Amino acid sequence: MEPSPGARRHGPVPGPRLPRPAGSRLRARGVTAVSVVALAALATGCEPGAAPGAQTAPRQTPATRPAAPSPARTEPVPAPSTAEPSTVPPRPSASAPAPAPTTARPVPEPSAAPPARVLMRTGSESDRVRELQARLRQIGHFGRNPTGYYGSVTADSVRSFQAKRGLTTTGSTDETTWKRLLAMTRTPTAEELRPPTERPLATPDKRCLTGRVLCVSKSSRTLAWMIDGRVVSAMDVRFGSEYTPTREGEFEVFWKSRDHVSTLYDTPMPYALFFSGGQAVHYSADFAANGYGGASHGCVNVRDKKKVAALFDQVKNGDKVVVFR
Repeated sequence: MEPSPGARRHGPVPGPRLPRPAGSRLRARGVTAVSVVALAALATGCEPGAAPGAQTAPRQTPATRPAAPSPARTEPVPAPSTAEPSTVPPRPSASAPAPAPTTARPVPEPSAAPPARVLMRTGSESDRVRELQARLRQIGHFGRNPTGYYGSVTADSVRSFQAKRGLTTTGSTDETTWKRLLAMTRTPTAEELRPPTERPLATPDKRCLTGRVLCVSKSSRTLAWMIDGRVVSAMDVRFGSEYTPTREGEFEVFWKSRDHVSTLYDTPMPYALFFSGGQAVHYSADFAANGYGGASHGCVNVRDKKKVAALFDQVKNGDKVVVFR
């Protein structure tokens, strides 16, 4: 039914108020309560619940930022640290047991005793070296006669003595080695200190026991100038090689030449005493310099120039020469 004109001018005539259903009032209150909770959540910074726009809003949760402390606690909670753990050990409490002592090996202190002073070494040359060699020879550590020169043979002999007595094997004679050797040996005699040759003389061949004889032993590599079985002088000698051997047997001196030079090898042969063809007893500068590392061309080489010079003056033509093993 169309309303009357008055009604259109003054608005609708209010009708009687009808009561709302109880459910609608509860729903309205519920919407209001949810809105309040959502606003409160946004204000305090907690995570949003089911508020509108929660699905599109990004979640910002810092990985290392600690959560805000609760206002209900009165003591602050320390934030977790992301730094490396400290290497300083914690201070033990009064009730905790003391840590066990370490078993690290102590560093040894250097010895205060200085090393023994060296008295003789390779290259030394003196009467004390001669005595050293004679004493080593007494107890079987030196197989030659004393020379007074500290060479490789003497160093090896000292090293052998040191090793057998538990000493440091240096090959040099220090104070400790010398004192030990003095305690084990006696004072050498004059003959032990200055024997006629570097090597011990061999037992003379029976042909050397009568007359005036140059008694030459290949086994001991020595020459003994003997008169009626008595040794007047002796010296070290070397012989020819296997290709030019020194002849063995009994001969006579048939020619003396003081400043001889070999016509075959063009080499000097001072104080030559010829006894068999071109073979002679004579001084050899090569033997004096190089020892037994070389050989003659068949002659009997002498390395002591003074001794062979004296021998040259004493020997006469016709004197006997015996060369034997």
